[in-house]
Parts: sequence; structure tokens; C-alpha cells
Amino acid sequence: MSSDQGRFAFNRWNNTILLAVLGFSSFFVACGGGSTTQVLHVSVANTQNPLVAQFTVKSGCTGQVMVQFGPDTTYGRSTSWYPVSAGQAVDIQVAGMRASSTYHMQAQRQCPGIVDTSQDLTFSTGALPSMPFPVLQVSRPDAPASQPESAGIEMFDLIGPTANLMQAFFTDRDANPIWYYNVDPTYFPFTMKQLLNGHILLSMTSNTLSPGSIIREVDLIGNTIREMSINDLQTKALAAGFDFVPAGYHHDLLPLDNGHLIIMVNCFKDFTDLPGAPGTTTVQGDAIIDLDQNWNPVWSWNSFDYLDVTRHLAAITNGTLDWTHANAVILSPSDGNLLLSMRHQSWILKIDYNNGAGSGNILWRLGYQGDFSLTQAGALTSDPSLWFSFQHFPSLISQSGSQTTLAVWDNGDYRVLNSEGAVCLIPGPPDCYSRATVFQVDESTMMANLDWAYAPGLFSNWGGSINQLANGNIEFDINAPLAPPGPNVASELQEVTQTSTPELVWKMDIPVPTFAYRAYRVPSLYPSVTWWY
Repeated sequence: MSSDQGRFAFNRWNNTILLAVLGFSSFFVACGGGSTTQVLHVSVANTQNPLVAQFTVKSGCTGQVMVQFGPDTTYGRSTSWYPVSAGQAVDIQVAGMRASSTYHMQAQRQCPGIVDTSQDLTFSTGALPSMPFPVLQVSRPDAPASQPESAGIEMFDLIGPTANLMQAFFTDRDANPIWYYNVDPTYFPFTMKQLLNGHILLSMTSNTLSPGSIIREVDLIGNTIREMSINDLQTKALAAGFDFVPAGYHHDLLPLDNGHLIIMVNCFKDFTDLPGAPGTTTVQGDAIIDLDQNWNPVWSWNSFDYLDVTRHLAAITNGTLDWTHANAVILSPSDGNLLLSMRHQSWILKIDYNNGAGSGNILWRLGYQGDFSLTQAGALTSDPSLWFSFQHFPSLISQSGSQTTLAVWDNGDYRVLNSEGAVCLIPGPPDCYSRATVFQVDESTMMANLDWAYAPGLFSNWGGSINQLANGNIEFDINAPLAPPGPNVASELQEVTQTSTPELVWKMDIPVPTFAYRAYRVPSLYPSVTWWY
């Protein structure tokens, strides 16, 4: 081969390599840029939950990605942002879609110097499973209220007479299921909470199986991340030297931002010759346990150590007294203490938790015969009927200095009617009525002001929940109304304006025989994300 032929062969080989490199580069450009750092590969696949997709993103740069999705290419909903490393794939669980529908999805990416989107993909959700979903009915007033309905979706803890009616799920505001978890047979979801990592935490109880109750963390697909039975907790409590035996999880749990988990459990103790109850009475009380990030107990509080067992408002049944019946626990962010709702004391307690270093002492008791004077519209009142009675679900609206504003669902059982201590005994209006209430509590003056109250004219003798929504409206769950608001209605949700004459903004009816122990609005299925439609 001559030197000229050699040079020609070399140049032809070099050009071939160059063309190959250019072709390879054009592949990356087509995928989102002109260099490997700009590669953005996406794909979508089905999961075991027909309403949840797995969206996979592979990026050539390190940064963060999220998925926006919707019924068309205007999208409208999004996931949280997730970290992505160069060259590594990240799987994002996309939830919040209706059954048997086609959705468009697109990844958004942010890396240093790069902000872009992927191509559009489509995903078709499957049909709802055979488990029965209640046929929910939503209505809105013909004349729109002065304040539009607030953003977000609805979270449900349902209780029914049979196992297949006991479900945990979310719907959009038009009553379409957009996520569900099929609770274990014979268990019902006492409550579920959203975690900062995007997972769902459930407290489930069974009256027929052992263990009788379980707490479980699941991802959006429904995979179990971890769980702990009450039997496991009993072993841990014994090792920790607690002075009580946790008998079962119930009613509520509280995830904290530091990864700890506050749980409520039943505990029992026998007493002799209680007032009006000669002989031995088994008393059911409540305890609170603080679990660390590994779900090991590190702090506890026991009602028997701090409250007078002779003060009981409920009846003794078959030799057992359901003495305190706690049903909700919330954190007071301003001081790191806990607020505990005790239905059968008609009190909300503030407990010295102090972010896990507290003494457990009761700092105050809010309610009738508690530590606060009551005012209405700023005027002192001695009318005991204005206090909440046998309440559910206090929720924190705001804190400023010594003042805390709470929403409370006032069921109204055994409401004290006058200064002589007469109580309503025949369930239902006019004496036994339920209300949505907002109280402002001032610890510096020990005054509690009834800021706002609305009685929808029904008596909800158990369950229920209440929240102030982002736009200032109030949403509440009228559970198990004694006189249903309509044929076959077991629970009714209402969103109303927080005005002196509340206007109905939105309503959802839940049919018999499924009760909404709790139902309330949350911004979305993802932390720090709000869905507006």
C-alpha cells in the first residue's frame, strides 16, 4: 500500500469514527441536549395498584426531577421533587389519577444550568378492584358562595359492618377515588396519616384477629415498608420499663418532623368501690408513647398517673369503665408539647412533652370544669353549653405568642345545659346537637374565646373531624347523624364559609352502611404540593 493510499484509508477510518460520534451525539441532542449531561430518558410502567404508575427518569446530570400529569398536555397536577444523580435512574410513584382513564405525563428537571422537560408519555389506569367503594354523592349550591371551595383532595377512614367495607382511600372533590389501600381482612383503618417521605401510615384494628392492632407504613403502590404489631410494642414497652401494658393502638397517631412517631394506646387497671360502682371495676385509660426513628419507645405518658379516675362521664358497662377515651393527639409547635383530646372527659389536655424531654405533667385542661374561663365575642360567660362536649378531632389553626387557635368538632353528647349541671340525655336536637367550633385559647390570661360556631341542625353522636382550609373555609365531617340529612346517608361532609352566617360551599354524602370515622381535606398525595382541581 502506498503512502497516499495509507493516508486515504486512515482519513476514511477517522471520518467513519467522526460520523459515528456525531450520530451518537445527535441521539443525545434528540433526548434533550447537546452533551451527555443533558440526557433525559423517561419511561412509564404499571404497578400492582391500578391507579398508580411507576415513572422512571434517567438523567445525565445531578439535580432534581418531578412528574407533572393530567388528562391532557396542560397536565395540572404534579408529584414532589426527587433527587436524581447523573447516570442513575430514579423511580417516581405517580398517584392521584381516576380509574379507567388515560393520562399524559412529563418529567421536569432542574440541574445546575439546566431546566428542561422530557417528551410526553401516556399512561392508562386500570379499573377499581372488586372491593366495594361507597357511591359518594357531591353537590354544590346552585348559587355559588361568596368564597369558592378550597383546593385539595379528600382523605377517608371508613368503618363498616363488614370487613370489605372498611377502607382507606382518597378522592378528588368530585368523589372519584384516586388512591386506595386494601386493608387486611377483618381490620379497619382507625386512621391514616401522610408522612414527609410521601408514604402513608395506617393504624389498623381488628376485633377478631390476633394481633388486635397494627401500625403499618406503606408506599403509594401499597408495598409495606415496615410495620409493628401491638404484641411487638408490648415486648418493647416491657423492656423499656413502662408502668403499663399497651393493650392496643387506637384512634390516632402523630408523625413528627424529626422522624419520631407519637402513638395512642389503651391500658387497663382495676379499681375497688368507685363512686356508684361497688366492687371491682376495670377501668380503661389511655397512654401516649413516643417512638424514635426505628420505632423504639423513648418516652411515655399514662393517664392513670395524672388524672382522677373518679371523674368519669361515661357509663360503666359490664364492669368496665371507658374512662378517658382519647381520640386525637396534636403537637403544639410553639413549645413542643402535646394536645390530647379526651372525649369521655370533655377535655383537651396540654401535656408537658417538650419535644421528648418533658415531665408528662398536665399543663392545663380546656373544657367544662377545666382551667380556662370562657368568653364569647370577648364577653365572659358562665353558660356551660357553649363548651364542646364529647368532642372529636381538635386541629391546630394557628399559634401566636400565648394564643392558640383550635378547631374542634363538638359532638354534643352529654352536653351540660345549665349551671345546675343538667345534661342532655335524649340524643338529638334541641339539647343534644353537634357543632363545628373554633376556640382561641390564651395561656397568658387563661381565657378561651368561642370565636366561631356553626350548628348544622344534626346530632353526630360519634366520630367526625374538622379543619380550617387554606382559603379560610371550614370543612367538617358529620358522622353517624342520628337523623340522617337524607335517605341512606351515614356521614356528610360540608365545606362552609367561616362567617357569622355560614354559606354552604360544597357537600359530600357517604351512604349507609359505611361511616366516615374521619374525612378531611389535604393538599395532595405529595408533601409540599397542592392540587387545585
